[in-house]
Amino acid sequence: MTEEQKKYYNAMKKMGSKKPQKPVPRPENRFQGLVFDLVTKQFFDIFIMVLICLNMVTMMVETDEQSLEKETILYWVNLVFIIIFTTECSLKIIALRHHYFAVGWNIFDFVVVILSIVGLLLADIIEKYFVSPTLFRVIRLARIGRILRLIRGAKGIRTLLFALMMSLPALFNIGLLLFLIMFIFSIFGMSNFAYVKKEGMIDDMFNFESFGNSMICLFMITTSAGWDGLLSPIMNTPPDCDPNIENPGSPVRGNCGSPAVGIVFFTSYIIMSFLVVVNMYIAIILENFNVATEESSEPLSEDDFEMFYETWEKFDPDASQFIHYNELSVFCDVLQDPLRIPKPNHIKLVTMDLPLVPGDKIHCLDILVALIKEVLGDSGAMETLKATLEEKFMANNPSKVSYEPISSTLRRKQEEVAAVTIQRAYRRHLQQRAVKPASWKFKEKTEESHNEPSPRKEEGLLSKGISQQLGVTEMVSGKLDQDENMEVKLQSEFLLHAAPPYELLKESLKESAV
Repeated sequence: MTEEQKKYYNAMKKMGSKKPQKPVPRPENRFQGLVFDLVTKQFFDIFIMVLICLNMVTMMVETDEQSLEKETILYWVNLVFIIIFTTECSLKIIALRHHYFAVGWNIFDFVVVILSIVGLLLADIIEKYFVSPTLFRVIRLARIGRILRLIRGAKGIRTLLFALMMSLPALFNIGLLLFLIMFIFSIFGMSNFAYVKKEGMIDDMFNFESFGNSMICLFMITTSAGWDGLLSPIMNTPPDCDPNIENPGSPVRGNCGSPAVGIVFFTSYIIMSFLVVVNMYIAIILENFNVATEESSEPLSEDDFEMFYETWEKFDPDASQFIHYNELSVFCDVLQDPLRIPKPNHIKLVTMDLPLVPGDKIHCLDILVALIKEVLGDSGAMETLKATLEEKFMANNPSKVSYEPISSTLRRKQEEVAAVTIQRAYRRHLQQRAVKPASWKFKEKTEESHNEPSPRKEEGLLSKGISQQLGVTEMVSGKLDQDENMEVKLQSEFLLHAAPPYELLKESLKESAV
C-alpha cells in the first residue's frame, strides 16, 4: 500500500469498528429527568474526578503509628468520601435505570462502592481474617483512570496505554513461552542441584529442592539479579563440600554441585530468558508504541470517530442509522474538526453526491465516508480498496443493504435546478400570453384598431384587469371572470421518480399569474 492508501485503510478500519448507538432516553418522570440532566453533564464527571483526587491526597497523608486524633479525622474524611460516591452511584442508577449497568465503568464504580461500604462496616472482621480495608480504598483510586476520557490533552498517556493494550496478546504468548522455559529448567535444576550445600544465596527459600522454589530462583535469574549467588554454591568441590553426606529420604549422597553442569545451566538459561525472551517483551512494546504514535499523528483518530457517533445520537435517537436530508447541513456544522463542514455548506454537501434512500434519508456510513474523503483526499488508486472495504461494511451493517439508493444529493440538486428552469420558462410563457390580449383591449377602447382579430377568449388574465380599470363591464374571458388566482402544477416523469411534484403557488395577477 502507498502512504495515502494506508491512511485511508486505517481510517476505514476505525470507522468499521463502530456503529451508531441508541442514546439513553431521558426519563419522563420529572424528578428522574432533573437527576438525568445533572448526571449527564460533563461538569458532574469533572467534579467526581476532583473528589477522587482529593481522596488520593487523604491516603497520602496516612503514616505508620499516627496519632489517635489524626486517625479519627482521616476516618471521618473517608466516611464523607464513601457517602459522596454512594450518592453518585445512587443518582446515576435513578437517572439511567437499567442502562447504568450497560457501561463497564459504571459496573466498576458500583463494585467499588459496594466494597467500600463492606470495608467500612466489617473493617475489623476483614482485617483479621482477610485483607486490610485500606486495599478497598486503593481500588477506589483506579477510578481516576476515567479522567483520561475527559482530558483530551492527555494524548501522550493515552498513546502509552493504547500501546500497552495492543501488546497484551503478544505479551501473553511470550509469557507462556517463558513459563515453558522456566518449567523445563526447573525440572533440570531439581534433578541436579537439589542437595547442594546451603550457602551463599541458596537457603531455605531459594533452592532447587522443590518445583516452587526452583521457579522462584529462575524468576530471579530472569531479571539478571543474584544469579552469581546461586551459582557459587553449585561450583563447590571437596573439601568445600562433603560428597559422602547422607540426604534423608533420598538415595543420593553428598552436597556438592557440578561446576560444568552449573555453568552450562546458568549460561543457557540467562541467554534464553533474559537476553532473548525478556528483550522480546521490550521489542513488542516499542513496536506497538511506534504504531500507536503513528496512528495518533494521523489526520483522523479514534476520538474523531467517537465524536461523530456521539453527535449522530442527537440526530438519530432511535439508532436507525439514517437521518433526513434536510438535517444534513446542521449535522455537518455541529461536528468538530477535522470532520466539520461549517455553514454555509449546502453547495459542498451537494457536490459530495451522497446516496439518498426512500424518504430522503442518508445512511451514516455514506456521510462518514464522504467526510473521510474530504479530510484525506480522494484518488483513483483508492477505488479498489474502497470497494473491498465497503463489502465488509455491508456485511456488518444489514440496515444499509436493505435500502437501495434511488437518488443522490447531486442528482436532487440537478432536478431542482431543472424544475426551477421549467417554472421560469412557463412563467414567461404566461406573461407573453397576457400581453397580447391586453394590447388588443387598449386599442379597442381608443378606437385605433377595429379590424385586428381578437385573441382567444381563454387568454387574457392581464386583459381582464385592464378592462376593469378602463371601465369595460363585459367579460373578456368566460373562464377568467372569477376572482380566483391561477394555480399551475408542474409535473413530469423525470421529477416524479425521486422528487415531489413542484407546485407553483397561487399569486395575484400583478405577480404574472404565478
